[in-house]
Amino acid sequence: MIIFILTMVFLSGFSFILGLFPLGWESRPTLEALGYASSDGDSKGKKQSIFRKIALINKPFCSGKLRTRIVKDLSVAHLPISPEEFFFIKEVCIIFVLAISYPMIKPDMMIFWFLMSFCFGYMLPEYWLKGKIRFVKGVMVKELPDAIDLLGLCVNAGLDFMLALKWVVEKSPPSVMVSELNTLLQEINVGKTRRDALKDLSSKYDLAELATFSRTLIQADKMGTSVSEALNMLSEDMRTSRYRRGEKMAMKAPLKLLVPLLFFIFPTVGILVAGPIFLQFLETNPMDQMTSKIEE
Repeated sequence: MIIFILTMVFLSGFSFILGLFPLGWESRPTLEALGYASSDGDSKGKKQSIFRKIALINKPFCSGKLRTRIVKDLSVAHLPISPEEFFFIKEVCIIFVLAISYPMIKPDMMIFWFLMSFCFGYMLPEYWLKGKIRFVKGVMVKELPDAIDLLGLCVNAGLDFMLALKWVVEKSPPSVMVSELNTLLQEINVGKTRRDALKDLSSKYDLAELATFSRTLIQADKMGTSVSEALNMLSEDMRTSRYRRGEKMAMKAPLKLLVPLLFFIFPTVGILVAGPIFLQFLETNPMDQMTSKIEE
């Protein structure tokens, strides 16, 4: 009963806010608007529009620096949702946690239960988003040396940087790094300078390797030096850093294996080795035999 009342109060409050603020979704050109979408795409677009219309109630709460931060995190995580939809996911998690944890709560702990469920449901999507960002950044660091090698090979073969970038984007299999290089290529084609596009790519992910890549190409473009030499030097540095990163992970492996070794492997080996000896000791009991011989 309390869950139903809280849900109705929650929906009533958002309906009141929705009535005060006449909202409209930001319209952008899509394939559906251009007439290139299939029937499956139309049904998916309808479902997505319904979900977005429901999530519009969160628009007053997604503004300013909070919206900028969420937009950046969603862009880095490659999640095709809006900040309003992300807030709606948080609200669904809060209601779900409240409904799941209600049977285990005593009447005198209602306020504590509500506050803890609210905090847990609110932070759960944040932790999921941060984990997604860490995964994407790890993939970027892993794929960057190969992309630099391909760019260096294309430039050494006689192509300029833009043609080499286009060849790498078209011929490489889909991945996170290829998607970002494709975005970089499109931004340069629509009029953004190469320096600004590289700076935006570097500031988007805040990775040291990507910052080195962008800074090296910007310096080569600024000083008028050869891009092929810059890419060759950068490729060697990336290989060295990848080798050192592998050594670092290999040195951490024994420490990570220490905990399962102490708590899982050693007790099992001890049971296998000492178990039969202990059972035999209980059956034969050599102490009784020694006492009986002494008495005789």
